[in-house]
Formats: sequence, C-alpha cells, structure tokens
Amino acid sequence: MGVPADHEEPTMTAPTDSWMRPLGATKLQVSAVCAGGSPLGGMPLLYGYDVPRERGVATVRAVLDSPIRFIDTSNGYSDGESERRIGEALRRAGGLPEDVVVATKVDPRGRDYSAARVRASVAESRERLGLDHLPLVHLHDPEQFDFEEIAGPGGAVEQLVALRDAGEIGAIGIAGGPVQEMARYVELGVFDVLLVHNRWTLLDRSAGPLIAEAVRRGMGVLNAAVYGGGILAAAPGTSASYGYQAAAQETLDRVDAMHLVCAEHGTDLATAALHFSLRDPQVSSTVVGMSRPERVAATVEAAAVQLPDELWVDLEALLPPERVWLDAPFDR
Repeated sequence: MGVPADHEEPTMTAPTDSWMRPLGATKLQVSAVCAGGSPLGGMPLLYGYDVPRERGVATVRAVLDSPIRFIDTSNGYSDGESERRIGEALRRAGGLPEDVVVATKVDPRGRDYSAARVRASVAESRERLGLDHLPLVHLHDPEQFDFEEIAGPGGAVEQLVALRDAGEIGAIGIAGGPVQEMARYVELGVFDVLLVHNRWTLLDRSAGPLIAEAVRRGMGVLNAAVYGGGILAAAPGTSASYGYQAAAQETLDRVDAMHLVCAEHGTDLATAALHFSLRDPQVSSTVVGMSRPERVAATVEAAAVQLPDELWVDLEALLPPERVWLDAPFDR
C-alpha cells in the first residue's frame, strides 16, 4: 500500500549512513532501530504502568514520522491491543508507508498452539493491523510448549512454513527467550529471522553463540530488550531486576560501576546499552519498546550519539560472569 499525498515525510534525519540494513537473506530492508510494540497496548503487570489508547496510537504516529521504519508487535500483546493501536495509527496516517515494515508474531490461545491456531493468529493480526500482507511473522515463545508438539508433523512450525511457501505471509522468524530451546528451532533450518531478548546486552551474552549460528545460516537477527527490562535505562539504584526477574547482587554492583564509567566518558548507561547492540554487525535491528511519542525522538537522538572506543573497553571489563547470566550459552 503506497503513501497518500498528504502523508508527512519523516521529520528527523536518519542518525547514520548505515541506518537502513538488510534483514539477513530476506528481501526486507529495516532500520537499525525497531519500535517495539510490547508496551503499546498497556501491560501494567509486566511493565508497572498502563498506556492509554490515544497515547499508544500517538506513539505509532510519531514512529511513522521518524527515521524508524520498522515496527514489531505480536498477536498476544495485551490480547491484540498493540496490533489494534498500530492498525488505528496506520488508518489515521492514510495507510502504511511503502518503506515501513510491520512485523508480528503468532501466539497460542491458552494451551492451543496447533496449526489451526497459527492460521487463526495470522488472520487476526491481518484484521487488527489492517494489512493484507504480513511481511514478517514470528513463531512466538514456543519454549512454553513441548518442542515435539510445536515442531513435529502437522504442528505450528510446519503450518507457518506452509503459509510462507504459499505466499500468504512473507518471511518467518523464531522469537523467544532461553537460548538452548531457541537453538533447537534455529537448527530446523526453516526460519529466516531470529529474535532474541535480554540475552545480548551489556550484562548478559547468553545468546552469543546462538546469534553467530543464525548469521552463519544467513538469518537476520533482531535484538530486543537491550535495557534488560529497564535496569540499564533506569537511574542508578532504582531497579533491582534483570530480564523481568530479581538480579544477582553481582549484576547490580556491575551496573553501578557501569554508570560511573559512562559518566567518565561523557554519556549515560542507557545510551551505551543501545549502542552495544547498534554497533554489532551481526544485528540487523535493535528492538526498543515504545509507549509514548517523546520516546521516539529520544531514541533516535541517542542512536546518533558518537561514543569513544575506550568506553567499550571499560564496559567489557565490567561484564558480569557467566554464572549470573539468564542462560548458559548455546554450545554447538
């Protein structure tokens, strides 16, 4: 769907020359930052705050008028409310700009993650988003189900592959948490994209070997939750959790030290946490949750900051030990 004549072009300049990047071997081009739709619909139990509907819609409109040309959401975020708000923003904007990619994910309904549920999830997402074609659809959080159930004959994976092969959807991805389980899906050899969260950050490198394997296979890599659920973006001493669970004291001590190092180099920890992912050539796009319009401009501005090479040496020396990471690294 093209851009109507009255659509406003992005009002901010792309932060870097390499802002638009290929997504692995897919034909998609995505911006270095992706607007994450997880908080858009309001999930107060997870994030500790709600998002009014109009604020969510306004946030998406701000994304459309920014250099960010990639939006990530999911069928299951707030029972579809994230997709509804994105769809409403697109409607008010007059349609989806030609250079914007909207990715979503299929989700189970309760304990139903069958092939029929995958088809239904895709249909629901199309309707909520107001899009005839979904260019990228992930299988979402399959680690909560038995691998043989999801990956076996007639299961969710087979159905998602069939939808792609029939041209009903575009590329397909695998999006989840524990790297050992995600590795099993990558090794199936059928997915185009890998999305990891909380496991490739300044504090946790659990996903390192998994990301390398995905790149070796020609998959695009999306890195989400680079702030570790908030601790790397919070003021010093105000957060005690990492990856939505209590952080080890050793991790908290390293965060305090990282704040000081960043200040010494003239920046802040949130900016460094973002750039840790942006500067990695393995990562096609970094997913940053957005829940208010002003966050869009602030993220683009942070992405444009130039950080000294010495900062990374000092931060790397503060990486917490493997024993406090979320997962043991995937070892081939």
